[in-house]
Amino acid sequence: MAASPLPMRRHADVIVIGGGIIGAACAREYARQGLSVAVVEPGPIGGGATAASMGHLLTVDALDPADQTESDFSRRSLQLWQDWLQAQEAHRELAEYSRCGTLWLAADAEELDLAERKCAWFGGQGLAAEMLKPEALFEAEPLLRRDLWGALRVHGDGRVYPPRVAARWLQEAQTKVFRARAVGFDGASVRLDDGRELWGAMTVICTGLAAQQHLPAGWLLPKKGHLAITQRHPGRVQHQLVELGYLKRAHLVDQDTVSFNLQPRPGGQLLIGSSRQIGREDRELDPALLKQMLRQALHYMPGLGELSLLRCWTGVRPASRDGQPLIGAHPLLRRCWLATGHEGLGITTALATAELLVQLSLGQPCSLDPSPFRPERFSESQHAVAPA
Repeated sequence: MAASPLPMRRHADVIVIGGGIIGAACAREYARQGLSVAVVEPGPIGGGATAASMGHLLTVDALDPADQTESDFSRRSLQLWQDWLQAQEAHRELAEYSRCGTLWLAADAEELDLAERKCAWFGGQGLAAEMLKPEALFEAEPLLRRDLWGALRVHGDGRVYPPRVAARWLQEAQTKVFRARAVGFDGASVRLDDGRELWGAMTVICTGLAAQQHLPAGWLLPKKGHLAITQRHPGRVQHQLVELGYLKRAHLVDQDTVSFNLQPRPGGQLLIGSSRQIGREDRELDPALLKQMLRQALHYMPGLGELSLLRCWTGVRPASRDGQPLIGAHPLLRRCWLATGHEGLGITTALATAELLVQLSLGQPCSLDPSPFRPERFSESQHAVAPA
């Protein structure tokens, strides 16, 4: 009589594919539930889109009712961020956290009206925000150009350094990191490009745009962006600065766009953004677009011309087809779960993403309505074929 095959040794209860901010948040949350976690990541922890982000912790308003889902999502996640940051002083220091607040800059009457309506919304939600007239704006940020109409200041927004946070969360989760690339899934197993096979009770795919290779075509869309950082010039800027025109350009899908977005970093460096190139996933600098982005920054803050740039780089935002991330069961692969497609809100919403995914995968009550994020929503409009 033939012997029964020996059972495979489980490497971890949960295998997380991707060591960026989303993967690290999921690993930490599963560990908080008492599960063991392994992470598969071929590159640096907190690399990819995480390393290319500005680390802006942003409160999303719901002035437009269509934004209510995104607003609820960001507010829940920001509360979880505060819980973690306030748990230990070391967390704030490690994350390079600053509650710098955001100044949304109005360049004309239309943008000023938008800022005032946003301010009223924040006030109605009990969130700290105020309108700054030009005199108060220039007192708060003297380097801004003098013809701005005013600004909305959102006090609770902040900034972190995401790569260090991701590494810390993996430490908290006591994860084992496998330095390889996942190339296939079969139930509870994950095949790596070095020939190894990992076993767990479930697999969570958090690889940003790279998750597209395990999904039907068109579910994820790349949006390439440029960033630049200056040499150290302490004390020049105090707030995250964003032009209100950013909100209009961020949703354009038929052209490359730039907007003024500037963040003060610890030690006095200034991080300058931003740009969007829809459908581009290469990492090469686009000199013409970079020049346009820097010209826009100089338009809002002429004094930047006196500073020296340290370096410029690019990253790729993974956007979903409808603008909402994919959080939930993979529609085609057994025992696989998805957390990807966050576009520019991955840092802000990382902790709420992890909380919701863990609740769904473990059959727990959900803190938020999961239906807008369920991946199967895209299957309803197409007959998908399982990827190889």
